[in-house]
Amino acid sequence: MPSSSTAVATAAALAPGSLTIGPHTVQPPVVLAPMAGITNAPFRTLCREFSGGKGLFVSEMITTRALVERNEKTMQLIHFDASETPRSIQLYGVDPATVGKAVRMIAEEGLADHIDLNFGCPVPKVTRKGGGSALPYKRPLLRAIVREAVTGAGDLPVTMKMRKGIDDDHLTYLDAGRIAVEEGVTAIALHGRTAAQHYGGTADWDAIARLKEHVPEIPVLGNGDIWSAGDALRMVRETGCDGVVVGRGCLGRPWLFGDLVAAFSGTGTVAAPTLREVAGVMVRHATLLGEWIGDEARGVIDFRKHVAWYLKGFSVGSDMRKRLAVTSSLADLEAGLHELDLTQPWPTDADGPRGRTSGKNRVVLPDGWLKDPNDCAGLTEDAEVDTSGG
Repeated sequence: MPSSSTAVATAAALAPGSLTIGPHTVQPPVVLAPMAGITNAPFRTLCREFSGGKGLFVSEMITTRALVERNEKTMQLIHFDASETPRSIQLYGVDPATVGKAVRMIAEEGLADHIDLNFGCPVPKVTRKGGGSALPYKRPLLRAIVREAVTGAGDLPVTMKMRKGIDDDHLTYLDAGRIAVEEGVTAIALHGRTAAQHYGGTADWDAIARLKEHVPEIPVLGNGDIWSAGDALRMVRETGCDGVVVGRGCLGRPWLFGDLVAAFSGTGTVAAPTLREVAGVMVRHATLLGEWIGDEARGVIDFRKHVAWYLKGFSVGSDMRKRLAVTSSLADLEAGLHELDLTQPWPTDADGPRGRTSGKNRVVLPDGWLKDPNDCAGLTEDAEVDTSGG
């Protein structure tokens, strides 16, 4: 549940006013987490509109090999609206040379203003190749990738996002933090979970505090279990982190970024839209997707995954939920929404956890990956998967 105005205002007094990432000032210090299939240009537009243009909104995870090879889908994913500034791209890669080529391409062609490196993705198709949250275990490889990225970026700031480690027996975040500082990374974001936890359990905010103490030279951002603006301020207060990264908390709720701006400014305003207002955002989201893809039907089909998130907590029958989840035109989407009781107020149980909540999982790794953190042999060319997302 969102905190009261008094509590939010009190916490805001303890929150940082802004975040500096290279030449960019992020005010308030709030970042949209990259989410595959979610944080495309249309969703970033919605979040940015609700925030009044404040904060930092990162692209979906982009595979460096696909970028270097100018994969058509990937080139669409790195398209930014003219109003987006700074333009932020997150890259995934396991080969230092390929990462270096991708970063130089971005810098030389002016494709973005900020580069974030993904060392936090727990998805099997990424970790089984040694990427994402598996990679920091190989300290020399992590250092080589970060060095190539920072060198190739020139004046562009490079940040990185990571998890605590592979599992509780193989924690890497403190070593990775020192490597980041030594190689010139501008800021670090830590998701307070291991890869084995995926999105289950409770995020370890104490780890964020430990990382902040361990690398005082650069900003540390916290990520994990931020479901409200009050949660964001509490994380800053309890961990001393310099800002927050918001992921699943904004699924079906892009107006959360408006709440965050209000919280960090001390006003404590919290959005509580009626179903009519939510329906309006749903139609706009689907419309933007269609315009971005260039096909209304494909845009509405892509929007289907968002329906349950937007309608969470509202009184909507199962048959209607199923109907809305299979629409393929704006007209059908609007018609279905208009059959609902749009006067419904924001449901109190719609706040809180949303999105994937999978529990402890076996992390899929390359054969022999955990034998020696300094042995980087065994990575093959196919570790650089040729499709974006994660």
